[in-house]
Amino acid sequence: MFLTICLNPTIQKTLRFPSITPNTVNRTASHRLDASGKGINVTRVLTQLGKKAVHLTQLGGEFRPLFLSLCEQDGLSVEWVESNSEIRFCYTVLTENDNKVTELVEESESVTPETEKRILDKYNLLLSDLLCLSAPVRTSSVIMSGTKAAGYSDAVIPTMVRKAKEKGLRVILDIKGNDLIESLKYEPDVIKPNLDEFTATFKTEPNKDMLIELAQKHKCRIILTNGSRKIFAVEKDNYYEIDVPVVKANSALAVQNTTGCGDAFTAGFASALDEGADFTAAINEGMRCGALNAGLERPGAIR
Repeated sequence: MFLTICLNPTIQKTLRFPSITPNTVNRTASHRLDASGKGINVTRVLTQLGKKAVHLTQLGGEFRPLFLSLCEQDGLSVEWVESNSEIRFCYTVLTENDNKVTELVEESESVTPETEKRILDKYNLLLSDLLCLSAPVRTSSVIMSGTKAAGYSDAVIPTMVRKAKEKGLRVILDIKGNDLIESLKYEPDVIKPNLDEFTATFKTEPNKDMLIELAQKHKCRIILTNGSRKIFAVEKDNYYEIDVPVVKANSALAVQNTTGCGDAFTAGFASALDEGADFTAAINEGMRCGALNAGLERPGAIR
């Protein structure tokens, strides 16, 4: 059983063009609309892997029915609280001539002051449900992804981490910045920022000794993804550099859209841990799911 959290919901528009010519009108009949945001992407992949996952977020505005309808079409279970703020749109532009993926991201509107209490109250209820539904031989997981919308306090994410760890749940964090730094004191099980996010958070390039020290200090495992490049990972005093399998544009699994690959990795990794896989085997499953995502036009999906 998984509880996924992202406090920054998104409606994602994906548009495909043969090429784009600046300063002219560019038209396409190839486009799609999906419920998205990092947490929704994780939830969709977990669901496609056959896992039971519930997503928690805030919703508001005139596009809320559209967002929920898109989630329903994908068979996603979504719990939400009122935010009185409009859901943002983000855009992925795919160009075939140069095989590029360009993301255009809207910043979120600020949630109202009451939203944080509502989200924490709902979160507490969902944690209780998670404990009741857990199989005796497994540990349910809480996965927190992405940035939070404006209007939340700096305490909201660390508070969620603390509460989950107090209840003995596995916590996987794909977050960055102060949210990550302040959450480390509660010893999350796994942190998975990408390399750029890690460097921006800790103001330094990571190295083997630093990562081992950080993992031991906070009793966590570390995974740093870097797109199609090498993954750096630490478990206790074991340090790994893992090559990512190359997915070529002319292969049977052609690269179409890399949006959501990191989220697919998170879902595959978490799903494998749930099945009892060891750390490196779970990373391999994460890479498999990331590659499947890259081969699809839809963001945050493996089929």
